[in-house]
Amino acid sequence: MMSRLRGEFDAGLASFVQGFPAEAAAGIYAPIHYLLSLGGKRLRPVVALAAAEAEGGEVADAMPAAVAVELFHNFTLMHDDIMDAAPLRRGQETVHLKWDENAAILSGDTMYTLANMALGQTQPDHLPVITRWFHQTALEVCIGQQLDMSFEDRNDVTLAEYTEMIRLKTSVLLAASLAMGAAAAGASAERQQAWHRFGEQLGLAFQIQDDLLDTFGGAAVGKQIGGDILADKKTYLWIHTLAAGGRDTQGIVEAWQGRNDDPVGKVDAIRGAMLAAGADAEARAAMDRHVEAALAELAGMGLDAGHLGFFTGIAQHIVERVS
Repeated sequence: MMSRLRGEFDAGLASFVQGFPAEAAAGIYAPIHYLLSLGGKRLRPVVALAAAEAEGGEVADAMPAAVAVELFHNFTLMHDDIMDAAPLRRGQETVHLKWDENAAILSGDTMYTLANMALGQTQPDHLPVITRWFHQTALEVCIGQQLDMSFEDRNDVTLAEYTEMIRLKTSVLLAASLAMGAAAAGASAERQQAWHRFGEQLGLAFQIQDDLLDTFGGAAVGKQIGGDILADKKTYLWIHTLAAGGRDTQGIVEAWQGRNDDPVGKVDAIRGAMLAAGADAEARAAMDRHVEAALAELAGMGLDAGHLGFFTGIAQHIVERVS
């Protein structure tokens, strides 16, 4: 099912963006095509299509929402990379380095506009509720990003604050993808909320795994390893190390806070402190708890065996992925 839906989505996305060729509006569309060409998991649009099918709809019903979600997601990546001064995205040069920051800002804005244009192709009967999901989620993602940036200058961030931040920055977009897909198939508000709850828990697990991959991943990750450490991001790993580590590990983290004169030394030192504090094991345990909560939500939805197996497999993939 995954390969089929991925193929159908890729065709739908290509059909939409071909109306905005890279050669037109020089400097605006080319970065968009570049970023989309780098691939990615396409998880959010695929689960939107799958949720529509699970609710008795067709792929075509949810395609506008799926395209909108993927364009919005890539818009956030383009702008996040500027804010994080990230050199790599999916193993390739980020847009703001390949072009410049102004181009990345404008192309990101354009991608957000295109997402709204794609959303407008939704069947009229379902457009109001899907639009509400989309815009509420877009607002929450922006709030989550602001929280993430504000945490960089704080040493007292709690795990509760971190969890709320990643819920907003990451989880709600996955959750809304599922809810929008279900809504496109005519699912009730209660069913949409059930899909959203499932997606929120899955998204929390996804982000914790992302934190682990950023700090302890290998070359397959396709982005700068230790980027969160260099940016002083308050991840689950960082917070646990400072809260539960011994005086020595706490001192190491605090000593490197705000320093980037020796990037390799900083990453190595803080990774060592995290391992000494058992932060990696604690993060994996937290990830497993969110997956269990997601699966419990899924079990109560009365899905047929095929769709239950598909979404269970998605949850398992999240905790096992290496990129």
